[in-house]
Amino acid sequence: MTEARPSGYRYPFAAAPDIIRSNQKDAYFQGVLLEQLNDIIRNLKGARFAHNYTSEARTVAELLYLSLTTLVGNRTLGEEYCDIIQIEDDTRRLPALVRRSGYIASTVLLPYWLQRVLPTLRKRVRGKLEVTMRKGTAKPGSVMYKLQSYLLANLDTITSPSPAYAVGLAVFYFSGAYYHLGKRLWGLRYIFTRTVEPSQQRVGYEVLGVLLVLQLSVQAYLHIHNTYRNEPVIANVGSAAGTSVVLGHGVEVSLDPNAYSSNNALLFESDGLTTEVDKSALQKTTHTPVLDYPRYSLEDKDTMAWIVGRQQRKCTLCLDAMKDPSVTTCGHCFCWNCIGDWVREKPECPLCRQSVLVQHIIPLRG
Repeated sequence: MTEARPSGYRYPFAAAPDIIRSNQKDAYFQGVLLEQLNDIIRNLKGARFAHNYTSEARTVAELLYLSLTTLVGNRTLGEEYCDIIQIEDDTRRLPALVRRSGYIASTVLLPYWLQRVLPTLRKRVRGKLEVTMRKGTAKPGSVMYKLQSYLLANLDTITSPSPAYAVGLAVFYFSGAYYHLGKRLWGLRYIFTRTVEPSQQRVGYEVLGVLLVLQLSVQAYLHIHNTYRNEPVIANVGSAAGTSVVLGHGVEVSLDPNAYSSNNALLFESDGLTTEVDKSALQKTTHTPVLDYPRYSLEDKDTMAWIVGRQQRKCTLCLDAMKDPSVTTCGHCFCWNCIGDWVREKPECPLCRQSVLVQHIIPLRG
């Protein structure tokens, strides 16, 4: 027998634990869908093609999952599992098609677009800032010069969307609403489809919000402290002064021999150095020859002959003989470019899943 509802009854808003549990369930099913999609791509195009288009495959899997559920007006598997339903915050009705489409675009397509656009944008802005400083339009020590130096040294952090995600997550922990920024943008919230008794009330995540705010505050303090304590020093190309140099294409290279992380990140840039001028500038500044071909290829049996066995000399990512073999901290070997592309997408070893950062990858020599 259906329970009678009083006139004007409104279902309660979903609690933060149920929203997070729903999101985790959806993430699991999206991962399953992504694995199946990768298997299809490998069978049709090969392992190398699947590896090169990992981001695109993930985006397609997320779009496919949300299109078959949210876009057509159905609940996702996670929402069904937690017995919650999505509504418009202002009208408390089921979301209109425009809001559902906007949510999907801002949650899936916008991050992918930023991932593709931001590296190029940073490179152009960095180049223009270096040209401006090189022309001397702002005198060293002036406010404008310090501002330009600060932007040049912290451009990646300034243009990163991560702080916005962190602030949005902290607000969610306190309010229990809008787990994704896309839902906050389009005014989409969750409600229970049942009555919640007083004994079934969920405990919020305010403690996590406090910890996240403290973490952001400490990071902000350390950033301000380091900025005022260590002002960046920018030198012209070929200059021996200063602690760093900016090449013609706007990429800053540290001259400190201990600054392994920043210089290694330059070597792992996906779009690379394309012009001969850029390559010659990098070679002259770092005293490191830039080659158009692998320095070491295990197709030659005499190269690194101590790696025995035909299968051991192949990269498990591209399935070809390793080119410029590199080893991770867990001891597994891959091509330099292959493991670099992988770690940028997912900072873990493809074989054992141990955490691996780009700056921890060591190229093998000899």
